[in-house]
Amino acid sequence: MWRGSTQPERDESSYMKTLLILLSLALAAQSARAQSPTPAVIVQAASALPAVPVRPAQVAEDFPSAGAEIKLLEQMKTANDEILSKQKAALERLDEMQRAAEQLKIFAGRG
Repeated sequence: MWRGSTQPERDESSYMKTLLILLSLALAAQSARAQSPTPAVIVQAASALPAVPVRPAQVAEDFPSAGAEIKLLEQMKTANDEILSKQKAALERLDEMQRAAEQLKIFAGRG
């Protein structure tokens, strides 16, 4: 009777060992597959620059509206400069207000 009770323990033990071996093999196969990435093919882009250098006069001849575009860019620059000067003035006012608020805190603490 004593031997009969140990036999199921052996079956469970062999089952657990088999299960452990199968899980180990599955994890090893998965990690081996995860460590070998697919090769990446890198293709060098063709050069988009012309072989012959372009003269500025040639560009002006090719684009007659270049003068109008330059004027538009100058107008945009002027508008941006105006905006920047307004923002600078606003920041200066905010700095003055912050200094005044700090002085009020100092004077309020004395009283």
